[in-house]
Amino acid sequence: MTSLSRLALALASFVAFPATTAFAEDEPRSETEWRLFVGDHAEGVVRAFDAETGTHAGTFRIDKTPSLTRSDSGRTVFAVQGDAGKVAAIATGIALDDHGEHADLKVTDSTLLPTVLTGTKPAHIVEGSGSIALFDDGTGDVTLFRESELLDGKLQPQVLKPGGAHHGLAAPMGDFLVVSVPGSDPEKPRVGLKVIDREGKQVGETVACPGVHGQAQSARTFVFGCKDGIVVAAPAKAIGGSVLTHVSTADLGEGNVSTVKGGKAMQFFLGNYGPSAVVLIEPGASEMFRKIDLPTRRVDFALDPAKAANAYILTEDGNLHLLDVLSGKIVKSARVTESYSMDGHWRDPRPRLAVAGDHIALTDPRHGLVRMISTETLAEDRTIPVEGIPYTIVAVGGSGAVH
Repeated sequence: MTSLSRLALALASFVAFPATTAFAEDEPRSETEWRLFVGDHAEGVVRAFDAETGTHAGTFRIDKTPSLTRSDSGRTVFAVQGDAGKVAAIATGIALDDHGEHADLKVTDSTLLPTVLTGTKPAHIVEGSGSIALFDDGTGDVTLFRESELLDGKLQPQVLKPGGAHHGLAAPMGDFLVVSVPGSDPEKPRVGLKVIDREGKQVGETVACPGVHGQAQSARTFVFGCKDGIVVAAPAKAIGGSVLTHVSTADLGEGNVSTVKGGKAMQFFLGNYGPSAVVLIEPGASEMFRKIDLPTRRVDFALDPAKAANAYILTEDGNLHLLDVLSGKIVKSARVTESYSMDGHWRDPRPRLAVAGDHIALTDPRHGLVRMISTETLAEDRTIPVEGIPYTIVAVGGSGAVH
């Protein structure tokens, strides 16, 4: 039995009992709020919408077409504009404060923050252990900061110089970071990964990871994609840093992992594998890899943070597939949009997915829409018209008590 299967049994046996109080009339009400942030393909614009009503919640003009990344808390969306050398930050206006047995929900207006992160060619943003790392492809520098400092307008970033310029990444793990290592051969710009401390000093040996690209965190573990496998980065108290372990994917056949997403309620990872497959990754399990072949080429995929066993995969024929990560099988498929061929440039406008509560938000660039798809039935419930060419998308929100 895999670790996911054992956890599924544990989840199935759990029963939650409501708390009681003599002062029920004073209890806060529970509300759910989700916002969508949509990046335009042709212009430097990010548009925000209420996911339930489709109401416009803000237009934020920046310099270039953005790549969007949300913070773990959902309080900030980063609009990375590598070609402009800038990263804009949007305060989402959605705040969930954890109080143990419940979370308080506070909803305010979304705003474009005045602080802009700059660099030669800023690229990957990775969050971990309460820190956010921005990697600059143009210099190889890593800028470290905390979200709270950014939101408070008191940003005091730390800049580390772990190596030369390359299309790389850095992932914070406790007091350390895992960073990509550039190669001397232009044909092999990324050769491996290493651990550095917060002063930039290397800890331990470099681990080979040719063409390293893509990373994700699940629980306290990171996984990185390589041309010949993956590297698992697990915390290690013995050296105060992390242990990097390379695992080959040769037995899976032709292909490699270059995009990874990490589970929230369960520890697992879902990665791409070649153009027409995905792979489930369970570090520490007897069967670490489970490859799932798709009926045609993959366009995008997303994990459901609330329904832990659900993953959604859009293929170029316009079909959306529900993957059960426990069984490793596609259990439902439905046509949700017209075909979007994967031929052509990788930056051509194609649909992107984000999960917002009980719906999958799917951008449809050709029709200027965000399609809201039920996570239960995979049927379209409604659409949100969007000006321009809707492309990248992130969702932030959740349920909490409103006092």
